[in-house]
Amino acid sequence: MRRVHVTVRGRVQGVGYRWSTRLVAEREQVTGWVRNCDDGTVEAELQGEPERLDAVLAWMAEGPPGSVVESRDVADLEPVESSGFDVR
Repeated sequence: MRRVHVTVRGRVQGVGYRWSTRLVAEREQVTGWVRNCDDGTVEAELQGEPERLDAVLAWMAEGPPGSVVESRDVADLEPVESSGFDVR
């Protein structure tokens, strides 16, 4: 099990990025949350099996149509008990 904190920069608000992230995470059975930040970034915490988590992270580097991902920072965290995926 792996858990990460992700910050995505670029044109990632107002383009369906959070909701699309939720769909991809649920498809990959990854738990956690995603939210918009006041500085225009999108922040997320994700947890799942490494291969499935890598699939979500790869998608987040591209984003949905209409988004422009300029950078993505990923930091490892200690795994915790979690279930479901929330858009905050």
